[in-house]
Amino acid sequence: MRYQTINPATEEIIESYSLMPLEEVRAQLAQTEQAFGAWRQRCVTERAALLTALATVLRENRARYARTITIEMGKPIREARAEVEKCAWLCEVYAEHGPAWLAEQRVHADGLRHRVVLQPLGVILSVMPWNFPFWQVLRCAVPALLAGNASLLKHARNVPQCALAIEAAFREAGFPEELFRTVLTDHEGVAALLASDAVRGVSLTGSTAAGMRVAAAAGRELKKVVLELGGSDPFIVLEDADLDVTVPQAVTGRMLNTGQSCIAAKRFLVAAPIADEFIERFTAEMKSLVIGDPLDEQTRVGPLVNREALETLQAQLAASVEQGARVTVGGKRLDRPGYFFEPTVAADVTPKMPIAREEVFGPVAPVLVVRDDREALALANATPFGLGGSVWTRDLERGTRIAYEIEAGAVFVNSIVKSDPRLPFGGIKQSGLGRELAAEGLHEFVNVKSLNVYRHGG
Repeated sequence: MRYQTINPATEEIIESYSLMPLEEVRAQLAQTEQAFGAWRQRCVTERAALLTALATVLRENRARYARTITIEMGKPIREARAEVEKCAWLCEVYAEHGPAWLAEQRVHADGLRHRVVLQPLGVILSVMPWNFPFWQVLRCAVPALLAGNASLLKHARNVPQCALAIEAAFREAGFPEELFRTVLTDHEGVAALLASDAVRGVSLTGSTAAGMRVAAAAGRELKKVVLELGGSDPFIVLEDADLDVTVPQAVTGRMLNTGQSCIAAKRFLVAAPIADEFIERFTAEMKSLVIGDPLDEQTRVGPLVNREALETLQAQLAASVEQGARVTVGGKRLDRPGYFFEPTVAADVTPKMPIAREEVFGPVAPVLVVRDDREALALANATPFGLGGSVWTRDLERGTRIAYEIEAGAVFVNSIVKSDPRLPFGGIKQSGLGRELAAEGLHEFVNVKSLNVYRHGG
């Protein structure tokens, strides 16, 4: 079976690819499992040194990788370069701190010696999305490989060049050739991999529906699962917030990657006394954003990833307008080739409207007015998602109290939600299971072994 990739900024065909036959997928898994056998014996400091080399490879090829990202999925070129740089930083953080995070722990108990040791599991399958095509792959693969595992990547079908470029980067950095490999496969191939004894765990970043399917398949085989799924992050603006700071950050939080981010600010919950001013200033800032060719250095807003994403966004907004939402800026597809949609702010939004109830993956920002902190918290938590959230206020103690009560994996006071390799990342409820990044992410795909030694005889 062959399929085509399409440039979302031009709607032109980029390339045509063939899916691997199942026997080829299984053969690749066997080779990766064999590479794991030798890799697990190498000391963690050797593995860490290769991560430092990988950071160098990423930086040396940053311009080429960024262009590939932009052409395949439409990310503005400046953001694409920043994504590659963040991947290099990720490698350096794990190279520096990873060996200590994997160190044996001594425990005092009733025997002679008791230790907790962290050992690799085997081949880890990663099923990754298109929206951060380098970052989301590496934030799974880097800790998995450092822990001594091998990695098999099934990437999104619209970013095969990114997938193959990452594979080549690992080889160039000196990793064993078969240790990190890409398979161009489909749902049938993923199911076959999950059914194999050689795959010992799976990490998926994607939609909640996809996560449920993969978790169900992995559960039948008792495989370890990490899921980073959808989000509908609240952006709470209290009445004492400094709008000179908050409004530009609201734009950044909503519009990163043209709004196509799981941790984008998706629902703006604004205190009534400042709601009119916030909407006016938010509207003006969104209107000023430069939309266009994502390869242009001045472009801030690129295309949506494909026609389906564009049509879904249009339907969500249209249904909300029918229910009373008021568009203050944007609201239309651009009259040009490519899947471009105007940056949009919607006022008079109620919680039952699609743009407030569903995950909105694109440049539409719904504003809901709240009377007080209690209502803000109630609306923030009235969602099946629980990935991130933020609170904006001059009163840090008040902001922290509210942040404690938000049901999410990461909450920020006076900052947009962001992932950081030094901090654990993940969600609750329908936003996922497990954690990535930091020590917690490193420990997801290891055997936490209790090793106990007792004296024998007299």
